[in-house]
Amino acid sequence: MSSLTQPATAFRHEAADGYSLGGFQWRHAEPDPQRPLVIINAATSVRCRYYARFADYLFAHGFDVLSYDYRGIGESRPASLRGFQASWSDWGCLDFEAILQRAASEFPGQPVNVVGHSFGGWAAGLAPSAGQVRRLVMVGAQFAYWRDYAAEGRWRMVGKWHVVMPLLTRLLGYFPGKRLGWMEDTPAGVVRDWSTPAPRYEHRPSGRLLQARPFAQVQAAALAVSLSDDPFGTVAATERLLGYLDHAQPRHLRISPVDIGEQEVGHFAFFHDRFRASLWPIALEWLRDGVLSEGMPGQRLS
Repeated sequence: MSSLTQPATAFRHEAADGYSLGGFQWRHAEPDPQRPLVIINAATSVRCRYYARFADYLFAHGFDVLSYDYRGIGESRPASLRGFQASWSDWGCLDFEAILQRAASEFPGQPVNVVGHSFGGWAAGLAPSAGQVRRLVMVGAQFAYWRDYAAEGRWRMVGKWHVVMPLLTRLLGYFPGKRLGWMEDTPAGVVRDWSTPAPRYEHRPSGRLLQARPFAQVQAAALAVSLSDDPFGTVAATERLLGYLDHAQPRHLRISPVDIGEQEVGHFAFFHDRFRASLWPIALEWLRDGVLSEGMPGQRLS
């Protein structure tokens, strides 16, 4: 974290089941109940440190920021993942919920906004306290339903994520993603959720069906940003997610790399520092004002 313009402070916070989560916070010295807080929900098996420069950017523009790792990942990883129990539902229902509870206790009265990357967009709709979120930015957010993958390369992705990944997980008791250079090592339950062929979110946290439809509590002003060269975040995948937002009027902004003078962005690079001047202002404006100004790049699909 030494390369950041502002120091980040490490924290630990217990989920309702007692699991200790780790993360970082960027907090202004003087408390202000009018200052918005932003929680960053990471993509599947991406460490929260990946978003540090983006968090620092938001801090420099007047926000307090919380970034954390889901159980089993990064700052929240146990000594061994072999046999470790964690699912996508746990990440949303328990872990994101815990960070919302931290926001309420440590940043009392401050408006709560969320940035969710990939699965992190789904996680925003799983927490029981999600109704307290005021504004939501989802980048490349989708369910990883294989039929929604980009047509070009779909079967290669199916082979990688729905065949090889679960097979290795069965052999080892977790997915060794870091060793393969694919992502961080991943708990078996998360791999099961990812590789399921079902198109709807109907997983079982700790053996219990979800009690409510995802996003049932969400009334936030929601913006979904998808990139035309993101093989996960296709229009179909993004619209599938937005279909769960029954109590909001979400906006969908579709951006092509050429819109910002680039050749590629893909699924991950939105949060790279090189897009500080071209892509990050989109999220900043929505989090600050809840609008998309006419000068922003991309096509408004909704």
